[in-house]
Amino acid sequence: MGAAGLTVAAGGLLAACGDDSDSGGAGKPAGPVAGSTVTFGSNYSDPATKDAFAALTASAGASTKVKVKINTVDHNSFQQNITSYLQGTPDDLFTWFAGYRMQYFAAQGLAAPIDDVWEKIGGNFGPVAKQLSTGLDGRQYLVPLYNYPWVVFYRKSLFAENGYTVPTTWDAYLTLCKTMKSDGLIPIAFGEKDGWPALGTFDILNMRLNGYDYHVKLMKHEIPWTDQGVHTVFQHWAEMMPYVQSGANGRTWQDAAKTLESKKAGMMFQGTNQVAAQFVSDKSDLDDLDFFPFPGINPKWGQDYMDAPADGFMLSAKAKNPAAAKAVLEYIGTGEAEAEYLRTDQWDVGLAKGLKVPSYNAIQQKSVAEIAKCKAVGQFMDRDADPAMATAMISLIQKFIGDPSTKNIASLQKSAESQAKAIYTG
Repeated sequence: MGAAGLTVAAGGLLAACGDDSDSGGAGKPAGPVAGSTVTFGSNYSDPATKDAFAALTASAGASTKVKVKINTVDHNSFQQNITSYLQGTPDDLFTWFAGYRMQYFAAQGLAAPIDDVWEKIGGNFGPVAKQLSTGLDGRQYLVPLYNYPWVVFYRKSLFAENGYTVPTTWDAYLTLCKTMKSDGLIPIAFGEKDGWPALGTFDILNMRLNGYDYHVKLMKHEIPWTDQGVHTVFQHWAEMMPYVQSGANGRTWQDAAKTLESKKAGMMFQGTNQVAAQFVSDKSDLDDLDFFPFPGINPKWGQDYMDAPADGFMLSAKAKNPAAAKAVLEYIGTGEAEAEYLRTDQWDVGLAKGLKVPSYNAIQQKSVAEIAKCKAVGQFMDRDADPAMATAMISLIQKFIGDPSTKNIASLQKSAESQAKAIYTG
């Protein structure tokens, strides 16, 4: 993939969908903004992301002359309490996710539209990035910053030492898992204590088996959870379970990543935003980390799809200083701002068109290339589905992990469908 220090165009699929027009810069919004203060609610609580976000907001403050005050909350707590936070006394701006989760809070009237900001920054992004930032009413509510792929990570030296080869098919993947287990390794590192990591495994198996359109329809409950396609997903997952790190429901993903770092585990399926970031914060050997797209299962879809969630920033409906907040968003929506963030962030990839990031390492360069190969990317179950449904599936999937039997799968599907009916028609 080339050494760090090469200049590469960022954005993968999202940037590639744009035109070749100049990216331009942020305009100056009307109203007194210089010297005023903007508060920014942040879920960037891990050390590495916290530092990158601090660099971004410092750059935004210097550019706009706005004082940016960051209020950081633990990532999981932020996500679990987001509704009450936005209904109470939220900060002017807050970190959040593209896709349905953004649309949901916009439709609830908890986020303010930022069409005027997009009039200034629209030329910086391709149409797919804009779509991910657009609410159900056709207005824009998010300024995107980056995305990152969910892939299978491994240590290059471990593969070389044991003569392992990267699998591209389901059978080859299971064979590799079996070999790793016989070699005394944990084939698949896994931590599900926080609930959401396993949603990514469901997503990739679903897209590999049933395709992207099926994934989208299931997330909208246009396909019932009792459908045979869902059963097939869990059946394949059950085939993997003998090779998955035991006790996952009581382990954090960070602790699972440490078993990959220490070469006690052979592989780990998760986002670069987590695994690569953990290698950085643990000062582990990032140059020895590599990944491959999850193997194909159904030849009809191959490896055409993956989850590649996009993160960004939104304006609270109750913002006390909306003019200055929009000035900050206009700056963040530039290639200059993304480049500033990505000088510290060594795992995500920017979304601005034509973005040049001289600091991209091999993981980031490969992320750009692999996302660009996809015919479509998902935003992750807890972003593509109704928040209540995602929460319900966290509980049900944890029960599956505790008991992956066929009988339990059928029971969990019925429960999922019952809850989906109440959530989507309630």
